[in-house]
Amino acid sequence: MPHPALCPDHTAVVTGGASGIGLAAALRFAGLGMNVCIADIDETRLRESAARLTAAATRGEAAVMTAKVDVSSRDSVAALERAVRARFGAVDVLMNNAGIQPGSKMFGPEDNWQRILGINLWGIIHGAQVFAANMIAQGRPALIINTGSKQGITTPPGDPAYNVSKAGVKAFTEALQHELRNTPGCRVTAHLFIPGFVFTPLTANGRIEKPAAAWTPEQTVDFMLERVAAGDFYVLCPDNDVPRALDERRILWAAGDIVENRPPLSRWHADYTEAFAAFVKKSP
Repeated sequence: MPHPALCPDHTAVVTGGASGIGLAAALRFAGLGMNVCIADIDETRLRESAARLTAAATRGEAAVMTAKVDVSSRDSVAALERAVRARFGAVDVLMNNAGIQPGSKMFGPEDNWQRILGINLWGIIHGAQVFAANMIAQGRPALIINTGSKQGITTPPGDPAYNVSKAGVKAFTEALQHELRNTPGCRVTAHLFIPGFVFTPLTANGRIEKPAAAWTPEQTVDFMLERVAAGDFYVLCPDNDVPRALDERRILWAAGDIVENRPPLSRWHADYTEAFAAFVKKSP
């Protein structure tokens, strides 16, 4: 059974919705008979994606809305919320999905760090803070789904700004769900969506064909919707290369750096290579 928020004539808003996982989710929502608003910074992709959504929507163009939005700006997100409510009324699903990964270095340009944090972290904070009050006031089941990353949990070396942004998304979404479940009468739930390796424009790096290890955006969204309907908060997605059991061992090892007083990121420390390999092989 789908989540009760995913009903015909209900409304979903997807940021970063003009491509990749965001568009795949928007298409699924449209196919369920929902009104869908995709928000993105890329106007060309918005126009192209609107045509696909209109074709998928049971009510055609009447159920589809697009908006150019800079999620790093609270004013821009607030304008989006007002526009969606003026068009469709209540918002039942907010998927804070907009994100970038241009690459970063520890001592790289501040502007790059600010841009990554502004979109990946502040975009999610803005979305939840702007939309949540009215979603709660509706008094019916609703969803806030925030797109995180495994890199925000195990924080591998090589892209520190992205890791910091996604670690922030994890902490924020945990706090958000705690707040929601302790708000009297609230029927809104928050969920941390943690994709695996997904073949999207963000991860393609010039490749045309999907790597065998990657899932498609559609596979990933279907898994997300299944686990949200089951009530999962942490929607930890596998892919064709990394099963859940391996993700669990990697996450447990990362937490163990603190408990065991190991060096940070010991998984990538030469002195712990054999210990990590042995740990992964152990049964949980």
